[in-house]
Amino acid sequence: MKRNSRLSLALHTLSHMAGDPERVRTSADIADHAGTNPVVVRRVLGRLREAGLLTSEKGHAGGWRLAKDPDGITLADVYVALDESLIASEEEAHASECSVEHALHRRVAGVMRDIEQSLIDRLRAMTITEICSPKDKADTA
Repeated sequence: MKRNSRLSLALHTLSHMAGDPERVRTSADIADHAGTNPVVVRRVLGRLREAGLLTSEKGHAGGWRLAKDPDGITLADVYVALDESLIASEEEAHASECSVEHALHRRVAGVMRDIEQSLIDRLRAMTITEICSPKDKADTA
């Protein structure tokens, strides 16, 4: 699977925030920690703010903070807020006269939609708190 930097940045940031939900974090601090630019952080986290997952305050003491309990934020919430699509879908590049090509495209597009929905359903089953938990199977193996 291709690594998506926006999704990775969002999940990484939210996971750190889950450890100390009341702490305000600046875009610059998040960017330094993630090895990216504060503008990138603001763009990504701005989408999470629009989805009601984060709040932000301007000014000297401003920054980003969780808008809700991390137990109530699922990975699907983040994925959907970022308008992600990890499942590649091919758009029709040109209008073809071939009926086989049209049928193939419709079938494959339907399968891709089902896979995307299955992914969202799986992401909905895990919260930000759970990905930080030491009970994670990857950590105990």
